[in-house]
Amino acid sequence: MLETIILKELQYKAVRSSGAGGQNVNKVATKVEVYFNIMESQGLSEVEKERIISKLGPKLSKENVLILQAEDTRSQHKNKEIVTAKLFTLLQGALYIPKKRKATRPTRAAKEKRINSKKKTAWKKELRKRPNIE
Repeated sequence: MLETIILKELQYKAVRSSGAGGQNVNKVATKVEVYFNIMESQGLSEVEKERIISKLGPKLSKENVLILQAEDTRSQHKNKEIVTAKLFTLLQGALYIPKKRKATRPTRAAKEKRINSKKKTAWKKELRKRPNIE
């Protein structure tokens, strides 16, 4: 994944934030939305594109455009940085390939420890019974 190429492909849009905030909210566009078209990206290989689409399917639009937004701060520049970092974190998470688990067997010592523990518990319960007088 080439971050510099992807950064050039991002489209930003500044809009007015929602919610309470007084006069500043009503006149300043501080909320930032970023649009990233996955299929038209030159910074991703075809395999990476398919992987991102399969992992982030519900977050994508019908045209496979990833839309993220940030309205955390009152600064448009900081919100732009936040939403860009959020986008790269999301892409890295989608491209992460977990290691395959290797099947292992319990060791002989672990088996013996388990058996001894079971025997000890059985003996403890055996001692709780009434003695058989005959």
